Amino acid sequence: MAVTFKCFQCQTELSYMDRVGLREECPKCRSDVHVCRNCQFYDPKVYNECRENQAERVSERDRANRCDYFSAGANSAGSGLSKADQLKAAAEALFKKKD
Repeated sequence: MAVTFKCFQCQTELSYMDRVGLREECPKCRSDVHVCRNCQFYDPKVYNECRENQAERVSERDRANRCDYFSAGANSAGSGLSKADQLKAAAEALFKKKD
């Protein structure tokens, strides 16, 4: 399954076949891609700036990190999602079933 999202820094559309590697860089601006600001759980308005409550604290949100909960994709930091879609994604993340 392809993963498509926009770079948080330059808004270039990025696409990966399966998942984003830890050392991936944006081809346009050379920013790290496996970063909090490109994650679907990133939200500067919530505690720890992350909607995944089990994720460890990351101090540099725009630098590569090894977060196990990283999920590239639509986020509030630059996706083309409507406000309704963002709210729906937030609700799904909040009420998702924990294994």
